[in-house]
Amino acid sequence: MGLGEWIAAAYVPLVALDTLPLTFVGRGDRAERAVEIRLTSLTVEAVTGIVVVIDVFRAFTTAAVALSRGARQIIMVDSLEEALRMRAAGQGDFCIGERKGAKPPEFDFGNSPAELERAEVVGKTLIQTTTNGTTGILAARCAECIYAGAFVTAEATVQVILRNTPAVVTLVAMGREGRARADEDELCALYLRSRLEGRRPDTGAIRTLLATMTPPVSPALLANGGADPRDREIAARIDSVPFPVRVRLVDGRPVATLDKGS
Repeated sequence: MGLGEWIAAAYVPLVALDTLPLTFVGRGDRAERAVEIRLTSLTVEAVTGIVVVIDVFRAFTTAAVALSRGARQIIMVDSLEEALRMRAAGQGDFCIGERKGAKPPEFDFGNSPAELERAEVVGKTLIQTTTNGTTGILAARCAECIYAGAFVTAEATVQVILRNTPAVVTLVAMGREGRARADEDELCALYLRSRLEGRRPDTGAIRTLLATMTPPVSPALLANGGADPRDREIAARIDSVPFPVRVRLVDGRPVATLDKGS
């Protein structure tokens, strides 16, 4: 499917994504059955079934890169203070994340996949807090099953969902601060839906859209080190991480790992 055709097919749900039910026939060991796909933006209220919380720029690209580099797990928290307190108590090795895109004071790493790609994190427990992605995960903690979604883990996430054939799949494009939709998250939700329904969108076209339709990185963030020029290039490496990022509750906290048993 070419770029123009893909945009045309996706245009209506891109403009009005709020809870749009669709169905496909699940595949796997279980008997085939209809599965409802729901697309929603900005909120995780009343989500059901398997939930994929999507944050492409940059939280869940960063998380996937860190885990693929050998990090043991990522504990997701809602405040800077909690992250620092947990590190001080020995519950984690490094604090990663952002506020207004920049690395918070006293944090070890920002919210940059390029930075985590260079970091020595093998066997380490990371503590992550971000404005959008981890906020969505925390709000969805009562869901049946949660995955952290991004383009880098797209196919791995799709395949584990297809194998489990749930009754409902909810794809949540987190956007920015619960107020504005983010083109990259909406695009990822549409891409995941199309793969779940058995279509194969042009990944080169997706990368072109990511490079040309999303707002440019803030020059101030680039200047102060809050963003790396390579962050978006890494985020556009579709399917570069071969395992989904599964989030489970451990002692009441969401903990992300690569689901290598999927």
